[in-house]
Amino acid sequence: LKFIQQIESLDMIRLHQQLLYIAALASATLLSADALNIIGSSDTSHKHITNNPSRRNFVHQFGLVAAAASSMPTMAANAVDAQFKEVGQQERPPEGESPFSTLPNGVQIKDFRQGSGSTVQNGSRVELTMKGRLLNLNGVIFYDTKSNDPNGFGEGTPLQFTVGDKSVLPGLESGLIGMSRGGIRRIIVPAEVGYGAFPSLEPQPLTDVERRALDSVVKNPRRDQTVMFDCKVERLK
Repeated sequence: LKFIQQIESLDMIRLHQQLLYIAALASATLLSADALNIIGSSDTSHKHITNNPSRRNFVHQFGLVAAAASSMPTMAANAVDAQFKEVGQQERPPEGESPFSTLPNGVQIKDFRQGSGSTVQNGSRVELTMKGRLLNLNGVIFYDTKSNDPNGFGEGTPLQFTVGDKSVLPGLESGLIGMSRGGIRRIIVPAEVGYGAFPSLEPQPLTDVERRALDSVVKNPRRDQTVMFDCKVERLK
């Protein structure tokens, strides 16, 4: 009982900040699975640590989490420092995964699901469901077609454009070439063919939170402006 009271007296703000470090460092391991669920529900089911744990087990497990969290700020700070020393290294695929294919303009692509039918070419009219992430900020989302949800049903609205009409980042366009309907592809776009050179082109953030996230990178010359898109071709003409 005394231990439980001590837990309840913790500074909750400090604890929340520490747990955010854990979430940030864990986000990279979730990206591959997220690429295959870009149009699914954002809600996920999580198993309990144990089945029907006793109060003693719960307190013990909570203590382990709190102890681990206390060491995270130093580790996270070191990770941030390393980002600025090794600009662009976040582009590398996780260990054990097949490498990305690199296009002549520096764009990197990797297919997670092959589509069927005709392929995206210059002049194709496409509809995409997609998410955009900031690699410099450990995968923070700055664009999500689900955010464009005028009906409020959580379905979102696909991004529609004609390839080659110069309304979309050239790096994203080149990364879409060769995709078919139903295909899912991860596209890594460097600053030279992305927001670093074309900050006003689509896709643009749909919420204030997404806008602030993108601006924090694009408007900061110290940061790597490489972005990553997980795209699914919904329709193709």
